[in-house]
This record gives sequence, C-alpha cells and structure tokens, in this order.
Amino acid sequence: METNMETKKLYRSNTNKVFAGICGGLGEYFGIDPVPLRLVWLLVVIFSGVVPGLVAYILAIFIIPKMS
Repeated sequence: METNMETKKLYRSNTNKVFAGICGGLGEYFGIDPVPLRLVWLLVVIFSGVVPGLVAYILAIFIIPKMS
C-alpha cells in the first residue's frame, strides 16, 4: 500500500529571518510562529552563558542548509 507522504526537510528561511534564518526555518518546519522560538533561544543564550548559545547558533548556520 502506497501513501503519499511528503518528507519535510529543515532549511534556513530566506523570507522569515532576523540574522541567518535559523529560528524562521524551525518555525516553518514545525508550522509555528518563529517569534516564540527566538525568545526561547534568547533565554537559552542568556541563562546558559552567552558563549555556548552563540556557538550552537553558529554551528546551526553551518549544519542547516539554506533554502534554495
């Protein structure tokens, strides 16, 4: 039995971005508004220390491909 399932892929957003489109891409992938994701990311950066959060974001820029 065949099913018509689309495979979703995570991309950095070209349209919904503030810096590199990471949170915008996550919002598009999960079908939610990226603003709460940005606020959660900001809180993670603040409470984990700035360096670990920024390193994770920079790694995400290189790991998550840009939408073409």
